[in-house]
Amino acid sequence: MAPPKVPAADATVRMLTFLAAQRSPIAAARIADELDLPRSRTYDLLATLVEHGYVMHLDQERVYGLGPAAHELSGAYLRQEPLARIGRRVMEAMVDEVGESGHLAVLHGRDVLYVIEERARNRPGLVTDVGVRLSAHLTASGRAILAALPPAQVRALFGTRADFTSRTAARGPEGPRDLRELLARVRADGVAHEAGEVTEELASVAAVVRDHAGWPAASVAITFEEARATEADRERCTAAVRAAAAEITRRLGGRRPEASA
Repeated sequence: MAPPKVPAADATVRMLTFLAAQRSPIAAARIADELDLPRSRTYDLLATLVEHGYVMHLDQERVYGLGPAAHELSGAYLRQEPLARIGRRVMEAMVDEVGESGHLAVLHGRDVLYVIEERARNRPGLVTDVGVRLSAHLTASGRAILAALPPAQVRALFGTRADFTSRTAARGPEGPRDLRELLARVRADGVAHEAGEVTEELASVAAVVRDHAGWPAASVAITFEEARATEADRERCTAAVRAAAAEITRRLGGRRPEASA
């Protein structure tokens, strides 16, 4: 005999599942219609989820989307085994091929959280140990993921100049406009770059990993000494992160999102 449903819990789970399937935040009226919920109940549930960070409300656009807490749950799932198990051998093979250190990271609020690190022999130590968090806008790993998010999601995370920090003299984007321009270049190039903004004298290149819904689940990056890297070295690292990200995407059952009509 099936256990009885708890209506509020059932509606909440259906709402989060519905929002997770959308490519961008949407209006409350559409949520109510799609889930066949009363408008008043829909707004009450959304208000509770916003309060706890599982949903974000973009006031100016009057739309709702998943919030940082929901993405942290996703990151926790990935950290607890599947992504690390799937990605580790791919990362090991990539590092062996290029002879530079590599890492796999997921988005965690405004930060990236490193879930795999593979150190290459005779290469400088990195700050990207497993479990370390760094601001996403400064790292190649974070930029690769942010560039694959809907613009409204990026605005919710990095909407004001106060959301931006720096670590070194090689400052990264300092405000929303800088970040928008940088992410447009990432989308055009298909990979993200960072040079000296996390650790002086080191640079990174990263590519996004997508899940079954086409959502950016993680990113693969390689870090190298900027001064000693030739153009051929950089091209080899770029090709390697593209190939590794594509392979992990394939193993996750991931796909690229469909182009907008």
